[in-house]
Amino acid sequence: MFWKSMFVATLILHLISLGGGQNFDPGVLLKSSFPPARPSVNNLKAVCIHGNGRPRYPDDSFPSSSYAYARRAGKAVNRLEEWFRQCCYGGLAQGIGQIRCCVEQAWKTALSHFCIEEYSTMTLVHECCEMKGEERWDCFERKAANPSYYPLSGYRAPIIPPDRIFTWDPDTC
Repeated sequence: MFWKSMFVATLILHLISLGGGQNFDPGVLLKSSFPPARPSVNNLKAVCIHGNGRPRYPDDSFPSSSYAYARRAGKAVNRLEEWFRQCCYGGLAQGIGQIRCCVEQAWKTALSHFCIEEYSTMTLVHECCEMKGEERWDCFERKAANPSYYPLSGYRAPIIPPDRIFTWDPDTC
C-alpha cells in the first residue's frame, strides 16, 4: 500500500513539473497526503525530520475553477506542514513531550479549520467532519494516507506560508 501511494504521488508530481500543474486530477494528488495522520510516538521523528519531503499544494497546482474540496484539503496540508515546522524547529516547544503535544494540537487545529471550511460550502462535507470529539480524530486517523509520514523520494517542498496563525497552548499537554 505504501509503495503504491508513493508511486502515484511521484508520478503526479512528475506530471505537474512537466505540465505546469494543469494536467492532473488534484483529487488523485491528495490521495497521497490527505487526510494527514495523527502525530504519535511512532511517527513523531518522521513528522519533524521529513517535512520538506512531503507534498505541498500551491494555488497554481489546481485548475482555476472547480476542485474546491481538493483546494481545501491542500490548504489543510500546507497549514499543517508549516505548523509542524514551527513545533519541531520554531522554538514553540522544547523536548520530545512538548513537541509531540504541539504537533498533535497543530494537527487537530488544521483539521478543525478544514472541517469549518467544509461546512461553509454547499457541498457534502468530508465524512470525518460530521463526527464530534474523539470520533472525528479517530476517523481522520483511520483514513490517513501516509501514517508514517514518509517523504517522497527526490521531492523538495516549496515554502508556502500558512494563511492562519497557529498558537500552541502548552497548558493543554
